[in-house]
Amino acid sequence: MRPFKHPAAEDLTLERLFHALSDPVRLDIVRTLASVEEASCSELDGGRPKSSMSHHFRVLREAGLVHTRHAGTTHINTLRRADLDARWPGLLASILEASG
Repeated sequence: MRPFKHPAAEDLTLERLFHALSDPVRLDIVRTLASVEEASCSELDGGRPKSSMSHHFRVLREAGLVHTRHAGTTHINTLRRADLDARWPGLLASILEASG
C-alpha cells in the first residue's frame, strides 16, 4: 500500500480547513476524532458508502485535519490537533465548541 500524503503544518490554509469543515459528514468525523485517540475508517463511516467516505477522508487529509496511517489492511485516523493548534491557537476548539 502506498503511504497517504499529508501536507506539512506550515502549508495548511484556512481556505482548505473551512472548506473541509463545511460538509456535515466531514465535520462529524472531526468531532468524533476529537473525542477519541484514533479510529478506523469503518468506525467513522456511519454506514455511508465506502466510495463517498474515501472522498471525505481525502478532503480532510488534504486540509490537514486528519492523519491516516495503515495498520495492515485497516486505515487508522487521528486528528492533527497539535499541528492545527500550533498554526491557529484555539481555532479548532472554537469550531468544535460551536458545532457541538
